[in-house]
Amino acid sequence: MKNPVCVIIPNWDGAEMIMSTIESLKKQTIGCDIIVVDNNSHDNSLDLLRPLAKRSEISLIEHTKNLGFAGGVNAGFKLALRRGYKAAATINNDAVADENWLGYLYDTLTSASEIGTVTCKILSHDGKTIDSTGDWLSTWGLPYPRGRGEPNSKKYDNQTNIMGASGGATIFKTELLRQVGMYDQDFFAYYEDVDLSLRSRLAGWQIRFEPRAFVLHQISATGNRVKGFTTWHTMKNLPLILVKDIPQSLLWSMFPRFLLAYAMFFGRAIADGRGWWALRGFIDFNLLLPKKIWQRVVIQSQRQISPKQLDELLLHDLPPNATKLRALRKKTWKIMGKRA
Repeated sequence: MKNPVCVIIPNWDGAEMIMSTIESLKKQTIGCDIIVVDNNSHDNSLDLLRPLAKRSEISLIEHTKNLGFAGGVNAGFKLALRRGYKAAATINNDAVADENWLGYLYDTLTSASEIGTVTCKILSHDGKTIDSTGDWLSTWGLPYPRGRGEPNSKKYDNQTNIMGASGGATIFKTELLRQVGMYDQDFFAYYEDVDLSLRSRLAGWQIRFEPRAFVLHQISATGNRVKGFTTWHTMKNLPLILVKDIPQSLLWSMFPRFLLAYAMFFGRAIADGRGWWALRGFIDFNLLLPKKIWQRVVIQSQRQISPKQLDELLLHDLPPNATKLRALRKKTWKIMGKRA
């Protein structure tokens, strides 16, 4: 271990992108050790990565099967814990970090003992639009990345106390990982970062957004390569968040709204020819349900904040991008004579 912080890059068939990610980490203003976790790539990723590992420029973990984003990052987290790093950062293999990215994140992370996670401004590859300035959860049970699709600006720069952090470019105290655990590998990909953020918040940790730190990201460069992948894991993982992480007093009001949204997602998937993938996700959710109910019992029994404190972190509205749900709500309110 050369440095107090490491950066973990999960990789699956990312040969065209990952070398740019690694080069951007080598240029950081603070030193970091680079851990690459390869999820059984079938392109020439390992031909590029093995020479770097041989020269000790990176640590390379090779999986014989694809364990998803969650499983890939967790392998890096476990190595970080064994080596005794103070902090472990994650970055997607299709992202390029500004040279000050890690320094800003680490400074903010270590500025207060209660801060366990810090995320950054994630921008489109050309830097013109926002991909995320932090993860949020609405009272409809729907997570969303704040600012996605908006022009890059300083709009959110003073709003640094956030509900959650995107796994695509974030730093964690290893103390937090030891206490609340790592990513839930049953999620495989999508919303595992929302789950970890909620578990962290419930355990009393603070999460911050550091607007000076940014990365450029090729949005959905990995997930879009596999047909039905996003639909499958979205339909599986969205209800898992409610089952595991939402206190009972908040769940009563959130669940009916979520059920409506989930049914609409299912119907749209069928209409778009993705019905099988949506059904597969729903079936997988039900198979995981007994396990997640038990995990819920453990998580909620160890909760350090009140439901009211969590409620204050939620958006009491539909996510900004939920256009179809907004249209349905507007029609319903019109029928009921309620003003929007």
